[in-house]
Amino acid sequence: MGNKALFLDRDGVVNMDTGYVHNIDDFVFVEGIFELCLKFQDNGYLIIIVTNQSGIGRGLFTEEDFKVLNDWMVEQFKERGVHIDKVYYSKALPTEHCFRRKPNPGMLLEARNEFQLRLDQSVLVGDKPTDIMAAKYAGIKFHFKIKTNAKVDMDHLWDMVHS
Repeated sequence: MGNKALFLDRDGVVNMDTGYVHNIDDFVFVEGIFELCLKFQDNGYLIIIVTNQSGIGRGLFTEEDFKVLNDWMVEQFKERGVHIDKVYYSKALPTEHCFRRKPNPGMLLEARNEFQLRLDQSVLVGDKPTDIMAAKYAGIKFHFKIKTNAKVDMDHLWDMVHS
């Protein structure tokens, strides 16, 4: 195992979290997210999104709706030179106590196994305590909680990891 990854939560980190975002028309990228991903990608990090999507489990939108939006999002990154290696998601409700759903580390551990990741050299950026808890449980050394929907301060994050 030798790869490292930049893990990103989706709603509130990649895109503005306005509540159960599932339509392209409602999807607005957070300022600075493309630059952050390019910086890490150019320095050998895989880019992986890990997202709780309980809106599926709640019946607010379908898994197909999620996949359509996800494919569009990945294409938007690609058009800006960023390769999203994978998007992991959990459709479980918080009450289901699913191992994949954050704060549990299931999605992160799946990524570790699939991509032979060194989690002790990987980074997670989230906007909720559950994101940070999942990172800690998975053994991700560098985890950062940012303000929901706030511009991503790429230089600060990069300096924190590489100082």
